[in-house]
Amino acid sequence: MGAVPIQSDEPTGAKPPRSAAIHPGPGFRIRSGFPRLDNALVAKFAQFATPEISDLLNRLYALDSEIVCLSGGGRSLVGLACTIRTFPGDNLMVHKSLDVAHPGDVVVVAASGGRSNAVLGDTVSMKAMHRGIAGFVVDGLIRDLPAVRALEYPVFARGTTPVGPLHRGPGEINFPVACGGVVVNPGDIVVGDDAGVVIVPQQVAGDLLARLNKHTAANTDYLAEVRRGRFDNTWVDTYLKDNDCPIDDSDFGS
Repeated sequence: MGAVPIQSDEPTGAKPPRSAAIHPGPGFRIRSGFPRLDNALVAKFAQFATPEISDLLNRLYALDSEIVCLSGGGRSLVGLACTIRTFPGDNLMVHKSLDVAHPGDVVVVAASGGRSNAVLGDTVSMKAMHRGIAGFVVDGLIRDLPAVRALEYPVFARGTTPVGPLHRGPGEINFPVACGGVVVNPGDIVVGDDAGVVIVPQQVAGDLLARLNKHTAANTDYLAEVRRGRFDNTWVDTYLKDNDCPIDDSDFGS
């Protein structure tokens, strides 16, 4: 007896439901550019470690500590942010970013911290290298990690998976995104190293650079003394006293 055909009320060739449509506009749009800081100014941030930068930004602009350097470690990643927002598990806009980002830019991919699919791997990394893109920062997963590491190409992400992405959209390029708990605007400065990733808002870049230089100069002698084991810790007791912290000096062993 043959299979019984499944009856359907849908006419032959019916269109997908309207809820499946991708709509032009917010959520599916691309900006080809953004106001760009001077390349020489941006490059100067490479001389500073991310903890120093984070401190002078009042510890509010470092990305989630789960976003770590998976490839290309041992040197700083510095560049202007070309921002991408992807639909979870999709990388259509990651591919398009290869045509939009300028040489020296860092592509920042807001993938909502997705743990299902990677949003890029060794093929996209190779293409980005050929375009002169400085590296990727991904709030999500990547794939092909051994091959990416063999490229020595800078990639920061939450982890790795063998599960590849889809290429359907929606997504956005060069609009503000939330990456690792920090709002990143296109044109902000991205600084990444083995300690993590920090975002420098473009509006404060010049002032912050001047403060970093001053801070480093002021700390030189102090750090040299600490390396010799010479330091005064009385400031801790002063702070505790000024804030009325109770201290019990009794010897409980007696």
